[in-house]
Amino acid sequence: MSGGVEGIKAGSAALRGTIAEELAAAEAPGGLSEGAYTLLKFHGTYEQFDRDTATARKQAGQDKDWGFMVRVRAPGGRLTGAQWLALDALADRYADSTIRLTTRGGVQFHTVRRGNLKACIADIDRALLTTMAACGDVVRNVVTSPAPRRTAIGRRLEEEARGLSSALLPRSRAHHEIFLDGEPVGEAEEEPLYGPTYLPRKFKIGLAHPDDNTPDILTHDLGFIARTVRGRLTGWIVTVGGGMGMTHNKPATYPRLADPITVIGPDEVLPMAEAVVRLSRDHGDRTDRKHARLKYVVAERGVPWVWERLCEAMGRTLPLPPSLPELRVPELLGWHAQGDGRLWLGLPVTSGRVADTAKAALRTALREVVSRFGANPIITPQQDIILSDIRPRDRRAIDDLLRFNGVTLAEDISPLARWSLSCTALPTCGQALTEGERVHAPMVAAVEAALARHGLRDERISLRLTGCPNGCARPYAGDIGVVGRAPGLYTLFVGGDFNGTRLSFPIADKVPTDSVAPTLEPLFAAYAAGRRGTEGFGDFCTRIGADGLRSLLSPPLAA
Repeated sequence: MSGGVEGIKAGSAALRGTIAEELAAAEAPGGLSEGAYTLLKFHGTYEQFDRDTATARKQAGQDKDWGFMVRVRAPGGRLTGAQWLALDALADRYADSTIRLTTRGGVQFHTVRRGNLKACIADIDRALLTTMAACGDVVRNVVTSPAPRRTAIGRRLEEEARGLSSALLPRSRAHHEIFLDGEPVGEAEEEPLYGPTYLPRKFKIGLAHPDDNTPDILTHDLGFIARTVRGRLTGWIVTVGGGMGMTHNKPATYPRLADPITVIGPDEVLPMAEAVVRLSRDHGDRTDRKHARLKYVVAERGVPWVWERLCEAMGRTLPLPPSLPELRVPELLGWHAQGDGRLWLGLPVTSGRVADTAKAALRTALREVVSRFGANPIITPQQDIILSDIRPRDRRAIDDLLRFNGVTLAEDISPLARWSLSCTALPTCGQALTEGERVHAPMVAAVEAALARHGLRDERISLRLTGCPNGCARPYAGDIGVVGRAPGLYTLFVGGDFNGTRLSFPIADKVPTDSVAPTLEPLFAAYAAGRRGTEGFGDFCTRIGADGLRSLLSPPLAA
């Protein structure tokens, strides 16, 4: 597979391939060629099919129900009100009338038909947004704290996220030619940063302040943690080598948290980012895509080797790796002062799915708040949405509007629900081994009930659910990870910490969906009886250890 992908990239004429020709055949049966499928990722879209209906359609002699997932880059999760309203309109025009908020602060549309793909991406561009490099072997959407704090540090985090996102985009004009009817440039352009075959795999960058680790900074290939003195930025701690993906039964693949490598000055973010991207480009494993992320280079060559390479790239001896500061994850939901006389409102969005349902008209409510009150939305790495720049006098009217539309507010849900994530999984994701989003709500409700039986309902515990081990919902970096193993079965992970500084470990394998909460309940009982002071659930699990926790399960289970 790796040789195939590397060959496709090398022969793509800077990401063009046969995409234009294949999209022009909108009514052609079957899916795209492997080459077009691979290259379209760089343009921010995956071809998918409805896995729920695939078998029945095949038996009836029908083609699969094909569609595209289209992902929009939103650096730092920031959107203007006008951009949100434009995306909201596209949900009906081209997709399934929903908007999905991602765990990296982006926006996704699902079931976009081949004949509508070009128009959909062109309309996104007209909103001054892009899908380019939202997927593929390049730097993806750059994330930072979504909180719209109007402070010097808050502004700097947002500016750096926007700057990196723009500077690290591929230079190819293929996207403009294919989707925006740009003029062909003739020979394929050179990519001064990425080279002709781009990166071995995807590359994720985040920026954070120690007081706000909402982005889960240590799960990124490259992270920048702000150093400040009395509110003034003095530099950045550079972390390298994080990543969540793994493959079941392949011990050479594993999740990993990034290591601190060095400290740089306030204005060196871009040159350092370029240096680390080149490190991935030149040393990542291009023979095995499951072993191609930068985290494996760091793990296998070591932090000193990485430090030496970055000293060479920066042309000086860099400071030695520092200790990490204490990282915290603050509450961003509910009403908050921005610091400029205006307010923000953080709204929980279950599984990041913005839709109008029989229970709640969330999509309608957001449209009205944005259009009537001038709010600017921000997508959070928790799959929630922040409505920023709200005048204090509009607070009550907005609350009333949301309640009228049945929208769930932060005070309506438990901490577990508030701090839960889930990936899309079935029926659209081709990587899914089992359900994600569609079982998220009942699974959270069952775990909530188990916690409540032991007086723990109000404990701050995170739960992250994914339909496969690739880790889009960062399941290995929270208190509880529920990772798809096979149809209807999951591996359970515990022992990570709430603030994202420790990985979890497996305690039970092949657990049926309905058994997730019952399997965890003995651990909750032991935690309620034996925790020390304000010890968190993940800290308790780490102290007891995997073997001790497994002995509590009935019957004892092996992971």
